[in-house]
Amino acid sequence: MIVVTGAPGHLGNNLVRALLEKGERVRCLVLPGESLVSLNGLKTDIVEGDVRDIDSLYRAFEGAEAVYHLASVISLLPGYSEILEEVNVKGARNVAEACLKTGVRRLVYTSSIHVLVERSGRETMDESSPCDPQRVHMAYSKSKARGTLEIMEVISKGLDGVVILPTGIIGPYDFKPSETGRMIIDYVSGKIPVRIGGGYDFVDVRDVAQGHILAAEKGKRGDSYILSGEWISMDDVMKEISAITKVPVPRFRLPTGLASGVAWALTSYSAITGAKVLMNRDSISTLKSNSVVSCHKARRELGYSARPIRETIRDTVNWFQETGALPVR
Repeated sequence: MIVVTGAPGHLGNNLVRALLEKGERVRCLVLPGESLVSLNGLKTDIVEGDVRDIDSLYRAFEGAEAVYHLASVISLLPGYSEILEEVNVKGARNVAEACLKTGVRRLVYTSSIHVLVERSGRETMDESSPCDPQRVHMAYSKSKARGTLEIMEVISKGLDGVVILPTGIIGPYDFKPSETGRMIIDYVSGKIPVRIGGGYDFVDVRDVAQGHILAAEKGKRGDSYILSGEWISMDDVMKEISAITKVPVPRFRLPTGLASGVAWALTSYSAITGAKVLMNRDSISTLKSNSVVSCHKARRELGYSARPIRETIRDTVNWFQETGALPVR
């Protein structure tokens, strides 16, 4: 029996699909009342629970051979510090302690590349970069870094666990949708009138799901593994989307410096009104950051690989079109 927390999410449902293809029996831990549309048609056991309620985790993990802990709160907007702490930090500790108590053979914990301290310039980041909540900047990054350290502490007490550090996840079966998926929809809907400078390392969600499975099978206890894909500029992302949808690429390009000023203003507006905004302080900061990362360790030790990111963008746009999430132009 394999348990997946956060199973209805973007990475979660892709991981569930990959596990089912391997013939595994999967138990999905879902929040009470959570939408399960992403799991429709998949033959899984559904158990309601919450990472903030450790008793519900004891029940969910009973008899499990492995647990994939994916459930977390992802937010780049202000005003979420309390829920980030409750879910990403205390919830991670609860999951690790419950695994230890119920005799789970292996925990695979989904952290984030953002927990690693950014290196200067274009110096390549790898697993030797420190995980330090005091030296990363976003509230989300700080919470995931603290959660990662909680996991590592329980591993030091005897839990067999490994940590996964994915970069920017993109791909099909993005039902909610994710931040990247929302950007694609907004762009095709004509809500993004300008191009934005910068870029990021994006990775296919299906490759990250396979990387998790490889880590469960081959990862070394207490080790962390970066699952990255390919750096691509936002200009090239828009060009790929445009080639499929025929939506023209905006003519005006907003430099990252100017975009930062606009993003700060929009972030303040969001904090005051609670409104969703097209870009914010942390999203622009991410595009300006050093996202040159190496997945050499995962390739060498796990046999991990990632497909070309342009192929992923095409698959993602096609999936959104097939499900009716994109407007007909």
